[in-house]
Amino acid sequence: MKIEVLGTERRRRWSFEDKVRIVDETMQPGVTVTEVARRHGLAPSVVFTWRRLAREGRLGDAAPAFMPVEIAPVPVQATPIASSPRRTGLIEIVLRHGCRIRVDREVDAEALRRVLQVMESLP
Repeated sequence: MKIEVLGTERRRRWSFEDKVRIVDETMQPGVTVTEVARRHGLAPSVVFTWRRLAREGRLGDAAPAFMPVEIAPVPVQATPIASSPRRTGLIEIVLRHGCRIRVDREVDAEALRRVLQVMESLP
């Protein structure tokens, strides 16, 4: 009797770009998730999970992305409006397509996350 030890099976690590490409394939007319999964050697449940994560904007959560930051002085108003408190800690976020969003330190983090998710999904 011959015994051969093959070792442990390892999971393939898919890059963010691969996941996006595979999810995009499933969005084509007439294409099923099952056939795309089979073509790439994946279980359909994995592809369905990636599609859900992509819809939620969480497909690339595993690897944090760093963006360049520029610190610029905030111009001071000559005559502050008496009825509104002075805004401090102003942050300007410039998105890849040129849109700018300005928030101060009082911004609701969850609301900002939803706004950024929608803005980044725009063409």
